[in-house]
Amino acid sequence: MLGLFGRFLAMDAIDKKILAELQRDGRQSITELAERVQLSLSPCHRRVRALEASGVIEGYHAVINAKKAGLGFEALLFVTISRSDSSTFATVEQQLADIPEVVQAQRLFGEPDYLVKVVTRSLEDYQRLFDERLTGIPGVERLRSTLVMRNVVSDRPLPV
Repeated sequence: MLGLFGRFLAMDAIDKKILAELQRDGRQSITELAERVQLSLSPCHRRVRALEASGVIEGYHAVINAKKAGLGFEALLFVTISRSDSSTFATVEQQLADIPEVVQAQRLFGEPDYLVKVVTRSLEDYQRLFDERLTGIPGVERLRSTLVMRNVVSDRPLPV
């Protein structure tokens, strides 16, 4: 049975197989999953629900090809803020979260303060976003962009 120890879920080999299978194909039925991890239906279902309830499984989603969806331009943005205080961090983080083209933002130790992944249709759209929204974020001291030439590893399943 699954148990909580602090904030972490104690997982056994079967739970890890379940996670690996769901990362591989999140749309498979519980029946298919149970067969793949060699469990009967009810115990498999209980384990999946426990993994969901504990927050180990946060949700299910489709993986979309950005280029085929018309979003062929990708940039990484390095953000340095002007002051390291909680108010500035909160403002910058909320502003970044409010921009739909920001698909990932990570706060870092050291400099820069943030690494932000931005996806747009074109360089022109990115320039407009940069000039009109990103440069206007209160508390930002410096923005540096680099263009993504090619994604080598992306959306890799976690090594559970």
